[in-house]
Amino acid sequence: MPYPLLPRTPSGPRRRSLLASAAGAFVLVGCSAHESSTDTTGGSPSAADRARARAARDSGALAERYAAVITAHPALAERLRPLRAEVVRHAEAFGGTSGASGAAAPAGSPSASASTSASASPSASPTVPVHEKDALAGLAAAERTLADARAKALLDVPGELARLLASVAAAGAAHVYLLTEGAK
Repeated sequence: MPYPLLPRTPSGPRRRSLLASAAGAFVLVGCSAHESSTDTTGGSPSAADRARARAARDSGALAERYAAVITAHPALAERLRPLRAEVVRHAEAFGGTSGASGAAAPAGSPSASASTSASASPSASPTVPVHEKDALAGLAAAERTLADARAKALLDVPGELARLLASVAAAGAAHVYLLTEGAK
């Protein structure tokens, strides 16, 4: 007697359940970070302030890196300007100033490259690779590293800042995808 065939069900979790659990984890992280900050005394706000300042500096340095790549490879300007503009908005959301990240002048203009070189430290603005593909890979690596660091940092900050870090980390991950999709 043959066994009846069972309906084929995919193994592993479905997309909807993965998205729902990721969203739930995000909410829990934001809530738990906020609750833990209210239990501590005066040390937490300064930790949050330091995290916010670090995030603003990191976004400013990344915006400068975008500007350097745009200056070195003008053919990439149309592709990179929207990403750089978003990184500048991230710096401003963390409390950075548009002048500190070289955002006051349009990318590729002489004043933008002058402010970038004047405000950047040698470690913050590495030399731009000669080949466009390598320059894009460098930007993608910088975005990935920064998104990963922000994802780790959001566990140690209050709720609203944790949500901002998570949002900007997600945007950075999207930037990695946009920077690498043309390379394949």
